Amino acid sequence: MEGTTEKPVMVVGIDDSDHSTYALQWVLNHFFVPLPSDDHPFKLVVVHAKPTPSSVIGLAGPGSAEVLPFVEADLKKIASRVVEKAKELCVSKSVHGVLLEVVEGDARSVICDAVEKHHATVLAVGSHGYGAIKRAVLGSVSDYCAHHAHCTVMIVKKPKAKH
Repeated sequence: MEGTTEKPVMVVGIDDSDHSTYALQWVLNHFFVPLPSDDHPFKLVVVHAKPTPSSVIGLAGPGSAEVLPFVEADLKKIASRVVEKAKELCVSKSVHGVLLEVVEGDARSVICDAVEKHHATVLAVGSHGYGAIKRAVLGSVSDYCAHHAHCTVMIVKKPKAKH
């Protein structure tokens, strides 16, 4: 069909945190408001990076081989829960045709690879709000993506709870 143009793609990186759930909700509320006939401005791709079992247990030590299958099963359950929650959020906002992906690997690489793979125009990720020391030790996924993703990057911050 000549003359048809593909919608730009928005990738949202999610994990099992409240921060990423908030980021997905924010994206849905601001870019996917209910419109007649699903005429949203973006095609939505939601990506969850499932850690490798070895990255979770760290360096192999005595007994680690016996633990791997349990860690793998746990990671699969978490991934399934994360994707199901994302799917429910999208359905609750009447956003259909969302591509949900689970990719094993480091979240930074997985999300940036998804941007490339889907030729995304926009990437949205949540911010865990780590302090400088924790961010330096753990590495910030949002910071990495802001510097390495080849598209516009939106870092969605969850408002601090009022006491």
